[in-house]
Amino acid sequence: MIEVADSSEPMAVAVVDDHAVVHAGIAGWCAAADPPIQLVGNYPTPAAFLADPAVTPDTVSAVVLDLQFGEHTVDLSAPALLCERGFRVVIFSQHIRSTVVLDCLDLGAVTYLSKLEGEDHLVAALHAAGADRPYLSPTMAQAMTDDTRPSRPVLSPREREVLLAWFQTESKALVGQRLFITTGTVNTHLERIRTKYAQAGRPASTKAALVARAIQDGLVDPDEL
Repeated sequence: MIEVADSSEPMAVAVVDDHAVVHAGIAGWCAAADPPIQLVGNYPTPAAFLADPAVTPDTVSAVVLDLQFGEHTVDLSAPALLCERGFRVVIFSQHIRSTVVLDCLDLGAVTYLSKLEGEDHLVAALHAAGADRPYLSPTMAQAMTDDTRPSRPVLSPREREVLLAWFQTESKALVGQRLFITTGTVNTHLERIRTKYAQAGRPASTKAALVARAIQDGLVDPDEL
């Protein structure tokens, strides 16, 4: 059962993985994190996580999720369901195939990490997720580099400028201040960009997915983030 934390406590994270050693490792990393991260729930399966009535996107800042449980193969139904319900999902998996990484981002995962990337990347990814910022892991960067899908929408120079500014700041209000436009105008540009990607058959419903799209299409250099 999850322990519900109040808003004055550190960001709350739940882990969904069927290996005890993974739970123990992440618990230690969260305990040593700065700013602190509170591990509030450990679950062996997505079903166990979703069966906890205390689990909501309001009580859990991010969910660390594996993609394979028991002897089963990769199953994307869990990230799809958790993202659909509004959870910030950080995939932490041994699978690094580019198609799997990109599919998870398409479903709404905020970050994808290989388990080999370990403590530094996972803690940084969780802090980014809690602040609604994108985080580009080496696994994500490689998957984006390998992506050869041809459908790339055309963005105007202003749309590219707004997009990069949004990636580099923590809020749309700050984007408006930097570019001397209103927050409403920022929203208009971003919605237009999302519409273009949706029409191209490559929806980007989250900030992380939009980062992935922009890097894949050469609109943003990873060094700029």
